[in-house]
Amino acid sequence: MAKIKRIPFKDLLFLQERMSRIFDETIARYGGLIESSKGAWCPPADIFEAEDAIVLKVELPGVDIKDVNIELKGDILTLNGVRRFTKNLKEEHFHRMEFFYGTFQREFKLPKGVLDKEVDASLNEGVLEIRVPKARKLQPKHVKVEVE
Repeated sequence: MAKIKRIPFKDLLFLQERMSRIFDETIARYGGLIESSKGAWCPPADIFEAEDAIVLKVELPGVDIKDVNIELKGDILTLNGVRRFTKNLKEEHFHRMEFFYGTFQREFKLPKGVLDKEVDASLNEGVLEIRVPKARKLQPKHVKVEVE
């Protein structure tokens, strides 16, 4: 019979690491870094303005695109989905688990003047890119007035 070596406090170290991550996420969320987040975890996002669109890039490694929903109502973009845990914990011997699994939801307030009917999204190498076109600005028209 093989002797199993037990590592003291292994479970406590695991719990400490998970709690530390939860506190870090909570501080980030309520410190103003995250506009709105609901769910078990919160994927990080970059938002920037291109010449013709507002662009959101969201890290979603391990998320099946079929499990992602994007909705734009007015100037509020809602992104939600789920990252599923596919392994059986009894079959694996984890030394560390830092990925978050379960549902996520993020809401982003976009600037006024976006076109909600022409939103485009693509997933490449675990990064979801959402492009929301900006409405074309009306260019001032110069009219020459002739005086008689």
